[in-house]
Amino acid sequence: MREQMEIKLQYWTGNVMIMGIILFPLISIADYFRTKSEFATFAGYRAAVTLILILTYYLNKIKRSLQYQYSLIIIGTIASAVTIEAMILSLGGHQSSYYAGMSLLVIGVIGLIPYDIYVAVLMAVIIYAIYLVPILVLDPITNSALFVENNVFLLSTIVITSTWRYIFQRIMLNEMSLQYELTEDRDKLEREVQQRTQDLYQSELWHRSLFENATDGIMVLDKSGIIVNVNAKACAIYGFPQEAMIGTQVALLAAEEKDQVANRLHKILDGETMYYEAEHYRRDGKRIAVEISAKAIKLGNETYIQSFQRDVTEKKKIQDHLVQSQKMESIGILAGGIAHDFNNVLTAILGFIGSIMKENIQSEKILKRLRVMERTAQNASRMVSQLLGFARKSEMKFVPLNLRDIILDTSKLLEGFMEKTVRLDLQIDRNLPIIKGDIAQLEQVLMNLVMNARDAMSGGGIVTIKAEAVRAGAGTPHIPPYIPDGEYVELTVSDTGRGIPENIKDKIFEPFFTTKDRGKGTGLGLSMVYGSVTDHQGYITVRSKVNKGTTFTIYFPVCGEELPTAAVESGHPVPAKLAGSETVLVVDDDENVLTFVKDTLESNGYRVLATSSPMNAIDLFTKMHEEIDLVITDVIMPLIDGGELMRQVRAVKPDVKVLTISAYRDFGDRADDIRSTPFLQKPFNGSHLLATIRNMLDTGKVSA
Repeated sequence: MREQMEIKLQYWTGNVMIMGIILFPLISIADYFRTKSEFATFAGYRAAVTLILILTYYLNKIKRSLQYQYSLIIIGTIASAVTIEAMILSLGGHQSSYYAGMSLLVIGVIGLIPYDIYVAVLMAVIIYAIYLVPILVLDPITNSALFVENNVFLLSTIVITSTWRYIFQRIMLNEMSLQYELTEDRDKLEREVQQRTQDLYQSELWHRSLFENATDGIMVLDKSGIIVNVNAKACAIYGFPQEAMIGTQVALLAAEEKDQVANRLHKILDGETMYYEAEHYRRDGKRIAVEISAKAIKLGNETYIQSFQRDVTEKKKIQDHLVQSQKMESIGILAGGIAHDFNNVLTAILGFIGSIMKENIQSEKILKRLRVMERTAQNASRMVSQLLGFARKSEMKFVPLNLRDIILDTSKLLEGFMEKTVRLDLQIDRNLPIIKGDIAQLEQVLMNLVMNARDAMSGGGIVTIKAEAVRAGAGTPHIPPYIPDGEYVELTVSDTGRGIPENIKDKIFEPFFTTKDRGKGTGLGLSMVYGSVTDHQGYITVRSKVNKGTTFTIYFPVCGEELPTAAVESGHPVPAKLAGSETVLVVDDDENVLTFVKDTLESNGYRVLATSSPMNAIDLFTKMHEEIDLVITDVIMPLIDGGELMRQVRAVKPDVKVLTISAYRDFGDRADDIRSTPFLQKPFNGSHLLATIRNMLDTGKVSA
């Protein structure tokens, strides 16, 4: 709607300026007959204002926004009003009939240009003030009756045009709102028609293709067990062409006794529906396990047997692996339980070691042993983190760290998995800047890349791990231009293996894509690497040539923080007092979220104004902004998004506190609007919400 308003405002502003460009020179005819002595002067006035209107007309076409058009209108209005007033003062002042020019200006500016009533009143005040003030100051009033008559006429014109502007503006807004709703309804109807048409087509296609393209094999047998029809899937299961199977006795396919097959056929013809598993022969002589569902059907006056076959040979193999999978799952559950308990033990150990080291210990030997114990406990803590990662019970924890330590620790572990023909070459800068990341995830990234490099060098070779500080920006051609300017730690893992073909290079980060043989890879390694790098706000690139090797390069942003001094850090403090009495405006187009937030806040003493409409929210805030202490708004909403709503409420009250919430994390163009505003990711619980609000109201900040 705002865009439509801007289009209409620009259109009518241009039209009114064209009208002024035409009328100002045209009405000079009246000057000629009314006052020939002032004709030349008035012509100069009219020429000047015409030039101004021509300039504003072209400026109006350059840009479109409410504030920009309002500025041009004010400039054109003031220029026109001043010109008319100059002619009024030169031709009788308060007795001049040229006041009618002011009435025409009011009609053109207020009556034709579509802006809200507040701007219309402002324009009326400007025009009337330019008419009245110079007369009162410079022109002695000698004909009071005529002066009053002129003012009444001019004010009547202002009232009429302002009333017209208000009524027309409301009608226009209602029409635009109705048009938007009609467009939405039309689009919805078109989608429904399209969906129903597609459903009808799919239904027709399904019925037509049921037999020919069924995913299960289908056979139709006569009373004696002769195959009279068979679909393509059944032919694929048994390896025979369709013409070879039709006319064949089904018992020839069975690996069981012929009497058993005949007994089943008899039961089916008697009306029993049978579901059973049997072994059949393929054309190549291999036995396959087949699940069969069969029943008798009537086709005209004849009775046939409809038989559905499904090859479950692979399913049998999967069942054989199920026990092993259950064992691995049990190990994962056990690992999670052990890691949880072991972390409690390590917490106590590290805590007591820290307490002891703070005491005044004179013996350097004891201190040295304590430091060894502390490092050992920290290593154990890292092992627990890896164990939790294996058990899928750990959450990512981003902490300041030195990538050099991660590489050195992981490389020691990797040496045990390397073939004797594969050598690790470490080239690590000793003074790497600090980055922020999850230790377990970074170790997994490095392990995946190195293991992939090892697998690519079946005949042996060198895996090089290199890490150094780099700066992205102008003058660094080897760094991709899409990486933002700044300081980074560049991690490179390269090999001398077989390389990656160009035609699949763009697919290597896709889940389940792998070039390895069946059973030797899941296709998840590089997709996990890509996801982890993205979670760390980093970037990954790949360079490769067939038979020349592959190089993966990762850029981690430098965080500028110091390494933590303690192995175990506490979480962010949560305020003890979560209740409050402030007034909060909540805006969310999801009614369930709106009700949840409203109930949570009200039950803790807050006064809540809740609405699902951002336009209603703006009206509420405009009327009650003095009472409102905090605005909570969703980011993605119809008509007006959270960023626009935030700008509008801050235009009314610049210091209002705003908390944005959303189920999304990347807002594209909206990211700039909310980057400097506190943000809460959905889903969140009541305690987190209350703690966040309390922190904002008390300190103006949100705990990360």
